[in-house]
Amino acid sequence: MVRIRLRREGRKKNPMYRIVVAESTSPREGRFIEIIGTYQPRKTEGAVELKQDRANYWLNVGAQPSDTVRSILRRAGILKARHETRLAAKLQAAAVPLTESAKDAE
Repeated sequence: MVRIRLRREGRKKNPMYRIVVAESTSPREGRFIEIIGTYQPRKTEGAVELKQDRANYWLNVGAQPSDTVRSILRRAGILKARHETRLAAKLQAAAVPLTESAKDAE
């Protein structure tokens, strides 16, 4: 299974994480498929840099984010945007189109 998770980097007591897509069986500092962003928890502003298109791609193909990455994606607004687009598509599919006779009646 493919997971979106954090990979620790940086110095001692000054962590910096890369948000990576990796197999769930690979170790934390081991092999990964792609780097999709960075997270620096000690910074107050600009702590998260994320490639939104790549994050959406991996979520669409079934990659499961870890709990921490899920909260990062939520704060970045990616999960809300995904939910709204999926809901809009569902409502669009359920909408009944107007027929010509209904348009003439108005």
